[in-house]
Amino acid sequence: MLALVCLWPAAQLLFLGSLTHERAQELLYRDLRTQLAAATAPVGPVVPAGDPVALVRIPRLGLEEVVIEGTASGDTTAGPGHRRDTVLPGQVGTSVVYGRAATYGGPFRDLPELRVGDAVEVTMAQGSVTFDVIGLRRAGDPLPPPAAAGAARLTLVTAEGDGRFGAVRPRDAVYLDAEAAEGFPAPPGRPTAVPDSERALASDPAALPLLALHLAVLVALVLGVLAARQRWSTAVVWLVACPLALAVSWATTDVAVRLLPNVL
Repeated sequence: MLALVCLWPAAQLLFLGSLTHERAQELLYRDLRTQLAAATAPVGPVVPAGDPVALVRIPRLGLEEVVIEGTASGDTTAGPGHRRDTVLPGQVGTSVVYGRAATYGGPFRDLPELRVGDAVEVTMAQGSVTFDVIGLRRAGDPLPPPAAAGAARLTLVTAEGDGRFGAVRPRDAVYLDAEAAEGFPAPPGRPTAVPDSERALASDPAALPLLALHLAVLVALVLGVLAARQRWSTAVVWLVACPLALAVSWATTDVAVRLLPNVL
């Protein structure tokens, strides 16, 4: 039981989390497609966290991801997240989208492979926009020049590390800038700032109480297994306890991920 509980988080982060991501993307794509067809997809300025806002395609990487609203660690497990104090992707101004580099599908792991001129296609409520990559930058690099009037800019953000385990030990954030000559108008009234937990490489300390609750349930489950083995056969106990342990471990890891960087 202890081995199962200890090994599960690593397995879920690096492998099984992809299943969570794929399932979430399937549901988000279905919702976004329905909203686009019914002309009810959001255009801002305020969108509930977790709602789909756009579809991003990068042909060079074979990437197609539904972008959701919100960039906290709990949001980006479902897919790339739109930073709420920027315009939506495809609107006039600069839109910022965070995506994970290693865990939960790692949708943005290959961003550094893109080159100037590569296309980034965005579909949202107001239509479709094709961006051209204008550069890749890291902390300390100069910012790109301001976008022209009426232009739309898209900044994709993910994590980057060094060495063999760099993917799971991010050193810094990497930023990919892309630009389109024209964008759609953005309604006023969006937030002027976001909490620290929604910035690049940030974690969400508000998850600590929920994590403590999940860990307490795990401890209770372990004690319950020990007590049950005194009354019933080992096979029966494990037959009942294993599914419960896996379910609680999965839920606990999902909460624990919120304490890790949101672009990991």
